[in-house]
Amino acid sequence: MRGCVIHGAGDLRVEDVSVPRPGPGEALVAVRYGGVCGSDLHYWRHGGVGDFRLREPMLLGHEVVGTVVAYGSPDPDGPAAGTSVAVHPATPCGECPECVDGRRNVCRDTRYLGSAARFPHVQGGFAARIVVPARQLRPLPAGLDPRRAALAEPLSVALHAVRRAGDPTGRHVLVTGAGPIGCLVVAAAKAAGAAHVTVTDPLPAALEYARAAGADTLVRADVPEDSGRPVEVDAAVEASGVAAGLDTCLRLVRRGGVVVQLGMLPPGQSPFAGNLVVSREIELRGAFRFDGEFDDALRLLAAEPAFDALVSAVVPVREAASAFELAADRSRSCKVLLDFGAAPAG
Repeated sequence: MRGCVIHGAGDLRVEDVSVPRPGPGEALVAVRYGGVCGSDLHYWRHGGVGDFRLREPMLLGHEVVGTVVAYGSPDPDGPAAGTSVAVHPATPCGECPECVDGRRNVCRDTRYLGSAARFPHVQGGFAARIVVPARQLRPLPAGLDPRRAALAEPLSVALHAVRRAGDPTGRHVLVTGAGPIGCLVVAAAKAAGAAHVTVTDPLPAALEYARAAGADTLVRADVPEDSGRPVEVDAAVEASGVAAGLDTCLRLVRRGGVVVQLGMLPPGQSPFAGNLVVSREIELRGAFRFDGEFDDALRLLAAEPAFDALVSAVVPVREAASAFELAADRSRSCKVLLDFGAAPAG
């Protein structure tokens, strides 16, 4: 069968991979769609994400939806074969202090699809057939199209970031960065009751996707005199992954406000206005992945067809190189999906 494998920076290959067999407690899933994530692009461009560096070839992908094919146990604890499912990509250990404390998203021994955080790497979901623990399967809510359901993983990330910022009800929220995650943060904040969401980005096309997600005010980040730039906001989510975005959040959030760093900053040290954190008593919080938000994301996607506007292209897996080029060009795309529906299983 065909799989999308990263061998190093700039070395992405669609190649034959073995069809896996499920063991006890595992399910074989026929993948239909896989969303190209910013971390996938980082592996492709730079050979790593943050401090997670490639040390061996790895199947990419962790935003996966498909259909249950079979189980490795005679009495499976999961949806029946033939059920359309989304795959929760994390398998936390359940035993470390973080898991015991209810923060499984920062489990120190987690396994995450398509991640080089550990070695051997955890192979991802960009293949025609994958095996995952049965407990990671989530049946799609009635009426939810698999194409839209492919947004469940990044929307979960956005929901977690908004929750880290505190209750947004009736408040003004700033989002820096209008990539796929930033746009989903906009949607998550509005769904949670934010009264006003302002988004900054240097690209007009990206800002239009943010408008489709529900943004109230669009600001060109590269135009300091942009009339839409707020004087002050109640909370801010940095979703661009660049130091300038964090600086904007710290300078615009009110005294005593909350800034959530969601975008993955480059490895090493990043400059930021730490003096403002002190003098304005700003709370700077990190947001990493998600946990129970995955189920909430599926429910929200089922209820809101407007999310379809954020899927800008669906590309056959055989054209993965073109899909990655498109996903990396934010002037032409928001979320790009790989289609495994016509891929032979091998």
